[in-house]
Amino acid sequence: MPIIVTGLITILIGVGGMIAYFWLSNYLLDKVLFPAKGENIGRNVRRATAIRPWLFVFPAVFALGLYLVVPVFYSAWLSVSSFASSDLAARGPLANYVAVLSNPEFRIALLNNFLWVLVVPSASTFIGLLAAQLTDRLSWGNIAKSLVFMPMAISFVGASLIWSFVYHPDPEIGILNAIRATFGAEGGRTFIDGDIVDSFWLMVVLIWIQTGFAMVILSAALRGVPEDTIEAAIVDGANPFQIFFKIKVPQIMPTILVVWTTITILVLKVYDIVAAMGNQYRNVEILPTQMMQSFDSGNYGFATAISVIIMVLVLPVMIWNIRQSRAEMR
Repeated sequence: MPIIVTGLITILIGVGGMIAYFWLSNYLLDKVLFPAKGENIGRNVRRATAIRPWLFVFPAVFALGLYLVVPVFYSAWLSVSSFASSDLAARGPLANYVAVLSNPEFRIALLNNFLWVLVVPSASTFIGLLAAQLTDRLSWGNIAKSLVFMPMAISFVGASLIWSFVYHPDPEIGILNAIRATFGAEGGRTFIDGDIVDSFWLMVVLIWIQTGFAMVILSAALRGVPEDTIEAAIVDGANPFQIFFKIKVPQIMPTILVVWTTITILVLKVYDIVAAMGNQYRNVEILPTQMMQSFDSGNYGFATAISVIIMVLVLPVMIWNIRQSRAEMR
């Protein structure tokens, strides 16, 4: 069966199933369980009204439980029950975690992850903030914003392919080497060859993608800055740099923190870019790529132990991000 036909059938079954669920559940609630008639009509209506929101919430809760909660607990169970060897199993349920933490390759991947967390969110947020400020002052700012935001529409694998050509060692193909050749450099340079500093070349890809996201959010925040404060600063003799860094930035700092933490969560989960551009090099590995390599080799306990560690690293940032978002909404 063609893929497009399979996709359409899946969509029809999914949409039809949801429509049937809502119709049937409300029919049973209003006509069978709590009919709006008889002596108890008032009590039945109140009960049906109290239960009805849960009918709409149940599909989302069920899907989250099936595809999020269950895998999390199953991964945690595998990490303490599945072992690559009997010797490892004899060391106790935490043997996989001990093996992970004592693995030198894990330390390299953890170091690379920290570098990604430090560089990518900071650079994306800063460049996005500058782009938001500069494009708002241009007559063709909307066109500039569209160009900056365009990489957001590209998948990570697609962006990796594009930047693979940018970094290509052949000056006839690679843009960077073509620029080097223009200035008289002989031969092509291999930008990604396994050195630990090559991670920064990979970070550029994600910064290029996420800058548009930061720009759009921060541009909306900048437009929400009261004009009174800006006019007062101008009257007091503040220059454009002082207005931007001392007036505007402090007022949108909660939004900047939300953008920064959102990109941080994404960075802790990134996999595609490193897998597509540097998966063959140990020195540019990050935790998700090491986890997938362990999983592909059949060492499920080791892989799930890494996944639990990633979850532990992501969880505090997510909680803090949720709190910041709620504080900004209030």
